Amino acid sequence: MLENSKSKIGKVIAVMSGKGGVGKSSVTSSIAVLLAKRGYQVGILDADLTGPSIPQMFGMGDEMATGDENGIYPVESKLGIKVMSVNLLLPNKEEPVIWRGPIIASVIKQFFNDVCWGELDYLLIDMPPGTGDVPLTVYQTKEAEGSAKSVVDGVVTVTSPQDLVSMIVKKAYNMAVKMEIPIVGFVENFSYMECPDCGRKIEVFGKSKVKEEVESLGLRLLSQLPIVPDFAQTADEGTFDEFENEHLKDTVDAVIDL
Repeated sequence: MLENSKSKIGKVIAVMSGKGGVGKSSVTSSIAVLLAKRGYQVGILDADLTGPSIPQMFGMGDEMATGDENGIYPVESKLGIKVMSVNLLLPNKEEPVIWRGPIIASVIKQFFNDVCWGELDYLLIDMPPGTGDVPLTVYQTKEAEGSAKSVVDGVVTVTSPQDLVSMIVKKAYNMAVKMEIPIVGFVENFSYMECPDCGRKIEVFGKSKVKEEVESLGLRLLSQLPIVPDFAQTADEGTFDEFENEHLKDTVDAVIDL
């Protein structure tokens, strides 16, 4: 599918959000872990170049990607998930990426064309928030020269229960529609918190309107994820391979059924 002769990829799934701070990277990583634990070969392309977080979540903080005449090789997590991120190419992980749009678009294209992914069943793309240069570049990257079909087979959109959800959901939806990319469905993060004593669901951000908004577009709300402190700690400690987020089971099923 991709131009690099060392890559053979089944399906490409973009994970996007209309705004930042909704846990898109953790959702991307959770889907990857669940797919890998079901026996699939999985890769993550960290397309959030100015705020890359995937390597840290999988404990790759000190690792560097390597390359040869064939291209660049992703770093593998303990579970065998292949990851490519700008933070795996920078010697100083804390150095800010201060690039203009054309450079960012060029790097994204290199991640498609120059990375030797090997054989993957699924490549997940962790998009930056919004509908800017990177999503546009990813959606417009074609399967082959002269092809009309995008490399992206489907989009999973992550949102939260806050009041701006209607506008945010529709922005993400409209972009995917305009780019003619199938929408797998929506994931609502931070939906509620379970009381540790009685198990009651507490809607921290108020009553969610996401389900109604999504269904009004003829789409599916695939998963509603609770706030789990241990989950965030796992990401901070770089042990994401060990966390199995069963709340995303229906989302993973939808990805597989695409």
